[in-house]
Amino acid sequence: MTMTTTTTRRKSNTFYVILIAGAAALGGFLFGFDTAVINGAVAALAQAYNANSVLTGLAVSLALLGSAIGAFYAGKIADRYGRVKAMIIASVLFSISAIGSGIAFTIWDFIVWRILGGLAVGAASVIAPAYIAECSPSNLRGRLGSLQQLAIVVGIFIALLCDYFIAVSAGSASSPFLFGIAAWRWMFWTEFPPAVLYGMAALMIPESPRYLVAQGREPEAANVLTKILGGNVFAKIEEIRQTVLQEREPKFSDLLSRNGGLLRIVWIGIGLSVFQQLVGINVIFYYSSVLWRAVGFSEQNSLTITVITGAVNIITTLIAIAFVDKFGRKPLLILGSIGMTVTLGTMAYMFGNAATDAAGNPTLTGNAGIIALVAANLYVFCFGFSWGPVVWVLLGEMFNNQIRAAALSVAAAIQWVANFAVSTTFPPILQYFGLGAAYGLYTTAAAISLFFVLFFIKETKGMELEEM
Repeated sequence: MTMTTTTTRRKSNTFYVILIAGAAALGGFLFGFDTAVINGAVAALAQAYNANSVLTGLAVSLALLGSAIGAFYAGKIADRYGRVKAMIIASVLFSISAIGSGIAFTIWDFIVWRILGGLAVGAASVIAPAYIAECSPSNLRGRLGSLQQLAIVVGIFIALLCDYFIAVSAGSASSPFLFGIAAWRWMFWTEFPPAVLYGMAALMIPESPRYLVAQGREPEAANVLTKILGGNVFAKIEEIRQTVLQEREPKFSDLLSRNGGLLRIVWIGIGLSVFQQLVGINVIFYYSSVLWRAVGFSEQNSLTITVITGAVNIITTLIAIAFVDKFGRKPLLILGSIGMTVTLGTMAYMFGNAATDAAGNPTLTGNAGIIALVAANLYVFCFGFSWGPVVWVLLGEMFNNQIRAAALSVAAAIQWVANFAVSTTFPPILQYFGLGAAYGLYTTAAAISLFFVLFFIKETKGMELEEM
């Protein structure tokens, strides 16, 4: 009888943990949605505001710098006011940005609205993994941490799908849609409902037990931990109390070693963040329709391929969730690095040796086009089960309690700067050196990432956060 009761309680605890982790991961959904929704609107935007390529590029990429700022300060806000309040602030910023981007009168105020959304994306990229890691039992933490990446890729997929249906229904992104308002404006407004839902979900979930202990609110922490773990949680509270410094707020100076440089673990977190971007994954998501049109696919077929790639990304993230707590973090990263090196190398070779048309664009005919298409989707597959989700899992759990929020902020901010660098350098590399050279650079980064994992990454599977 007691055995059955324990099992039932454990199941209800697990269900509760999944619910609160899912609510926090809505921030990841909006992060994916917000960064991808502009994909279908880029050309229409340029046309509507009569903007040159530089201004259009800034309209796309400045939001990423907003994300870097949001990520950098989110840790401080989350430590001072709590994880939940930080989520509510992000939800408000997402909502304002969605409405503002759709009603923008000039390219300049459009950029301001997008930067506001970027601040929210940056904040969500820090708060969700920290909150999920802090509220998950160690045996489920890898899978629940992967929810962040699953939410991101689902957000990307849904945004691309919304863009696709709005553009197809209206005839093009520039054409009038509902109430005679341009289709591209509706693309941004589709973000408003999930942004409001995120805020409502944040109001319903408990505060992180580790934050509560740090604030001296131990009875509340005990309530939350009882719902998460069940049984007697006082030993766990004592363990958290030992590792959380209650005397003062975490400072960025905590990240420095005795000789004044950053701690080795912070450098490793930065390395993970940078390599996740340097392999060029976001080129596939920000410029994929441009990319496939460059090799001869029609606009409609390019959008369709983009949506299929988004679906592949979701499936592989589900595979990662199934295996991250069984195989561990390091083996998945190693497999991913090898796979990405081979597939990116194949694409670099195919595009580097492709014939060019009158405009100088590479044209892949017959088998070459099929090989490039298969390699691109296999590359997304290799990223999707490894560097996509596993980096977020590791960033959420590899730092000890004392420095987690501050270190995550630094690592995530650097990730957005790297994303900005890769996204803004791709068009000129494409123009002056060609697709082969671009993929050659990403291949090199993937190859280096393999050695980075072998030499610097330690396995964290099954360890308690207090042991880090």
